[in-house]
Amino acid sequence: MAQILGDRYEIQQELSKKAGRRTLLARDINTEELVTIKLLTFSSDFNWDDLKLFEREAETLKSLSHPAIPRYLDYFDVNLPNYTGFALVQTYIPARSLEQYIQTGRTFTEIEVTEIARSILEILIYLHGLNPPVIHRDIKPSNILLGERSGNSVGKVYLIDFGSVQTAIAPVGATRTVVGTYGYMAQEQFGGRSVPASDLYSLGATIIHLITGTHPADLPQKDLRIQFTQFAQISPHLTKWLIQMTEPGLDKRMISANAALQALTNRQELNSAVSSINQPSGSKIRLQKQADFLEISIPSGGLTPSLVYLGGFALAWNSFILFWTASTFMVPFPGNIFFLLFSTPFWIAGFGMIYQILTSFSTIWLKLDNQQISYYRQLWGMKISGLTSGLNKISKLVYTAPHYAKDSEGAMIPVPSKLTIWIGVKKIELEHQKGIASEAELAWLAQELSSWLDLPIESAVFLK
Repeated sequence: MAQILGDRYEIQQELSKKAGRRTLLARDINTEELVTIKLLTFSSDFNWDDLKLFEREAETLKSLSHPAIPRYLDYFDVNLPNYTGFALVQTYIPARSLEQYIQTGRTFTEIEVTEIARSILEILIYLHGLNPPVIHRDIKPSNILLGERSGNSVGKVYLIDFGSVQTAIAPVGATRTVVGTYGYMAQEQFGGRSVPASDLYSLGATIIHLITGTHPADLPQKDLRIQFTQFAQISPHLTKWLIQMTEPGLDKRMISANAALQALTNRQELNSAVSSINQPSGSKIRLQKQADFLEISIPSGGLTPSLVYLGGFALAWNSFILFWTASTFMVPFPGNIFFLLFSTPFWIAGFGMIYQILTSFSTIWLKLDNQQISYYRQLWGMKISGLTSGLNKISKLVYTAPHYAKDSEGAMIPVPSKLTIWIGVKKIELEHQKGIASEAELAWLAQELSSWLDLPIESAVFLK
């Protein structure tokens, strides 16, 4: 016989279980409708903070009224021979979580994640607009439900589990409880502080999980920033939006859910949603900008393991070719002509490696004024390559996202991002890992050039 709780809720099945908590699917005997029951039990690992959050969730749900949020139905004590605790009854939402979709191997397109982000932002606009604002504090794939696809829609999006909710900003000196899930938590939450922008960070981290298929905590970090771009093939607009959503510092993050929604929907609003992307900390790039003048200096990246390897290979290569060439002079003329000609392409390859090494130690200069654009490399005060053209010939800026491509043997290799400045049929390429130290630096330079030239940044299209 099915167990009945609260004299009216007939248990159908268990939906989830973890220490001290259970979530059940039940049928309301009075209404014949399905409901969700969250149970908090007095177990050996019971914590009074858990009860405080559980009661706060019940009180919060009572005050909320939104079609994408479960509705409060009932709250009561449970006293059974094998179970003592509290029960919170909510409306049942027949949908799977994003976490469940990820576990089944489902992937999400940029259009789909954008639609999901918009839906959650609309919910956050409602929550953060309440007085006091309601801060969810635990937005992640398992707390977002997605209904079945409908036409061109990704499906109805719901936000659930308000067990970590905060309904007031804690006063200075008050005891703070750290809540949230590692990987999705904003930096300020580790100190027990949460603000509406904390939810924006969590949403950004959730979208990063959807587009990369990797938990944010498993992605590399640099200066507390999630380094996701090389694992995602998305437009520069969404990339920039996600970077701003997941900024560690509150002063650089999106200022509100409303601003974040406008920036996601309208590309022109992205720069105004927060202050412009600042030059990354530790960047050695020098930039001087005036209304009629822009100058960018990108110093060499210095000695790297790959450069050391190339230098060693070039030394061995050119030493062998030198030995080969010297040996040919021991052959009587004109018999040695064939051997000298045979060595020519090897010398070209050898000098090409030397040139590549030298350019790695050179400084890149990019100068623009009202008349022309100049691009060149400088080593020991000498220009070793360059391009000069009329400024009015710059036709477009094209950003190529990091992606994977097949090499000659069919293996997938990573291809770093780059920004291409097209000047007629000629082009200037600024590449990550070739002068540009990080993705953040490339994004910052792209923004500066786009702003000064008043040209939009286009996204490159490539074959997988």
